[in-house]
Formats: sequence, C-alpha cells, structure tokens
Amino acid sequence: MIVVTGATGQLGHLVIAALLKKIPASKIVAAVRNVEKAKDLEAMCVQIRYADYNKPETWDTALKGAERVLLISSSEIGQRARQHRSVIDAAKRAGVKLLAYTSVLHADTSPLGLAAEHRDTEAMLRASGVPYVLLRHSWYTENYTSGVPAALAHGAVYGCAGDGRIASATRADYAEADVAALTAEDQAGRIHELAGDTSYTLTELAAEISRQSGKNIGYVNLPEAGYKNVLLKAGLPEAVAALLADSDTGVSITRLSPKASSNPWVTLKTPPFLPTSSPRRSTRGSFSISCLKARLIASTMVSLAIENVLTLRSLFSIHF
Repeated sequence: MIVVTGATGQLGHLVIAALLKKIPASKIVAAVRNVEKAKDLEAMCVQIRYADYNKPETWDTALKGAERVLLISSSEIGQRARQHRSVIDAAKRAGVKLLAYTSVLHADTSPLGLAAEHRDTEAMLRASGVPYVLLRHSWYTENYTSGVPAALAHGAVYGCAGDGRIASATRADYAEADVAALTAEDQAGRIHELAGDTSYTLTELAAEISRQSGKNIGYVNLPEAGYKNVLLKAGLPEAVAALLADSDTGVSITRLSPKASSNPWVTLKTPPFLPTSSPRRSTRGSFSISCLKARLIASTMVSLAIENVLTLRSLFSIHF
C-alpha cells in the first residue's frame, strides 16, 4: 500500500493520477487534512484517510498498513520541519519500507532561505532509520506561466534573479518522476535532483511572452528589497514576500539546474514556452524516465491572459 500525504494539493492530485496508471486504486491511500475537499479523489476509488500535519496523533491511523509513503512537503513556512517529524515518526512506528520526500534542488548546499527546512527534514530522515529516497525538485514551471497575466497587465516581468538560469518543469512532470522513484526497487538512500532539461533566464521568458502576445514585455531586475516591496504591494504576507525575493536572489547566484550536483539526476521535459530540442530520454541516475510532454503551454496561457488580464495574485504559485 502507498500513502500520499497532502493529497488534495496541486502536486498531490497529480501524484495520485500518476499512481493510478501503475497500481490499483485499492492500494493507494490519500492522506488529507480536509476530507470534504477530497471528493474528487474518492471518486477515483482511492482510500481517503484523515491526517493533519499539525496533529501528530492522526498519523498512526493514516499510515496503518503502509509499505511506501510519499511525504509531500508542507507549505507552512516555519512549521514544516516540526510537521514533517510527525509523519517520519509515524512511518517508523508503522514499519514503512520506503519514505520518499519532496525536497528542493541541491538542498544540502542551496543558499535559498526555503532550503533550510528541507535540510532539517532530510537530516531527520537520515537519523530516523526509516529507508528513504530524496526527490529534490527544482522550480515549477507554473511559478512563471501563472505570472503571464500580471506581466501583460503591467508590461513587465518583475524579479531580482539577474541573469540566473532556471531549469523548471511542470508539476505533472515532477509527479511522474516522484511516482517512478516511489514504485521502483532499490531506491532507499538515493538522492534524485529533478529539473528541466534546458534552462532560461527571466529576460528570455519576458522576450517569449512578448513574441507570443505581440506586446512589448521587458524584464525589470530589481534589488531584493525592491522586489520584496513589489510583492508586499501585491498583497502577499511579509514572510512569503521575503521568501520569494530571497529565492529570486538565489537564482541569480546559483543555477537552478541539477548539473551542479554529484547526485544522480533526472531531466524532465523543459516547458515549450522557450525553443527546445525534441524530447529525449534521460538515462542518468538510478532510474530512467521519459522526457514528458509538458502540460502547460505558455501560448495557451498567453491567450487566456489576453482575454482575462486579471490580478497579480495569479503570479504567486511558488514551489516551497
């Protein structure tokens, strides 16, 4: 039996869908905080179990009978390490044979502020005695395509990433990779750095939005404090704005690509809003995975944005 935590989230839904291609629904458990929001998962005939990251006592029941668990990182900044410990401790008590964790790219060396809690969680896994595999995700493509409406509305892509290069992939592609590791043999102790197969700068992203929309969209590179202020004015909480600005600065000083790591790495299909070569298969790392067709195509996003130029809130779907 495989248990997926945070199953009502965007990544969680996609993981469940990918698992259903490989194993029967009766062998999949969706661990969710709000059972009412899991009706669509229930319709897929997977088991629904209540579990709350903030209620450690709920996890023994949620993980009962589990052989493998996918721990999707919590989104509650500053609380995640504590929350993840509840799952790890319950997994140990349940005798889980493999616990897969969705970390961040280069978590052990990353200068990003958001990497700290991932490092803490990885350390807890190492100390727990539970067999584990680390799935270190780079950025989600949706972090950028969801910002197209704001870019069109304001005539610019804003950030503080400088000329840093980003090797993003879609959530659907990460979900497929996560499932490949979760269901493969001999994964215990492995670390997989997951990212797109090519990279781009925010200047190149702005140029592509311009090309596809017919509008003149530039990239405005701000100091970190200036970009944080833009995010605050857009209505983001202080902690989230600070984290996003720090993350953009991190892009400027370290390439968000797996190639800087000595760990096994898997490349996913780079989203087609930038010119790329034809899909290829990566065989590097402990398992291979087809370069998957990206699910979100920026030209579609641009078309929707032209019809619905809305608010800055669409920009903020960041990977934590």
